[in-house]
Amino acid sequence: MREIKPIKVMKDMKVSELVEDMRYVGFGARKIGEANDILKEMIKDKECTIFFGVAGAMIPGGMKEIIIDMLDEGMIDVFVTTGANLTHDLIEALGEKHYQLEESVENVDDIKLKDKKIDRIYNVLLKDEVYQTLEDFFEKIYPNLPRKMNIKEFLWEIGKNIKDKKSILRICYEKKIPIFCPGIADSGIGLMIWGRLVKEENSGEKLNVDVFDDLKEILDISWTCKKAGVIYVGGGLPKNFIQQAMQFSNKEGANYGIQITTDRPESGGSSGAPLTEGISWGKMQGKGKYVNVYCDATIALPLIYGAVKGVKC
Repeated sequence: MREIKPIKVMKDMKVSELVEDMRYVGFGARKIGEANDILKEMIKDKECTIFFGVAGAMIPGGMKEIIIDMLDEGMIDVFVTTGANLTHDLIEALGEKHYQLEESVENVDDIKLKDKKIDRIYNVLLKDEVYQTLEDFFEKIYPNLPRKMNIKEFLWEIGKNIKDKKSILRICYEKKIPIFCPGIADSGIGLMIWGRLVKEENSGEKLNVDVFDDLKEILDISWTCKKAGVIYVGGGLPKNFIQQAMQFSNKEGANYGIQITTDRPESGGSSGAPLTEGISWGKMQGKGKYVNVYCDATIALPLIYGAVKGVKC
């Protein structure tokens, strides 16, 4: 047993100091402290390849710059996310914005929002007109896209055409970070490409994005890395895409793992499954270091990342 040490909040206390103190209390706060320890160990382990899976509406929720910093600072080696997050990243990179809902979500009138052409993501708002901005962007770049690519190469091509440096797509292109999005068709970006594919239905130059080539690439990375660490925000497709790659690791799964989720395990879904469940599949090592943080990621991620910021990658 270890004695509980109540947190004493001090004036001008650093985030790293607060999270360090969380290690010595109970319940959810302790998990954030443990995640900080594991992330530091991952970063300092030079043999560890870090896979980062991000689901949920993290860009509308304001987490974009944290993700960009993690990528830009060399903390992340492989990035997997949803088409929705990349669409919203592109929307902001093109100068559009997300907005806070000022009234209570319990009192919001979604019919009025629809009449005003405003879309709602819980307490975040988005103007419908952003999709015209996306149309204009893809109308400009589409003719110059290579006709045959995998999804990673396709996303790098989008990133190459973004001028704003504060973009996940741009950073991944510049740093040549493998970026995977198996569900890219399930997004605003997917709809933009589909609309253009329809127009060239009878053309011999039709765009071909090979979805299976990316699977080969992430499996190769998993197979050849000496050690693996996984970080999951949410779960779903990004988590499963990484987890199934861990099955092909020559070390029989990941050595380290951090999962931030609000989902429960009882329904059997991937998003709520504790990391240790992956041991039975060979996705996580039996003697690895893992923590499940049951918390809204817009609370937990800034605390965990803020506590390790400055640790040399």
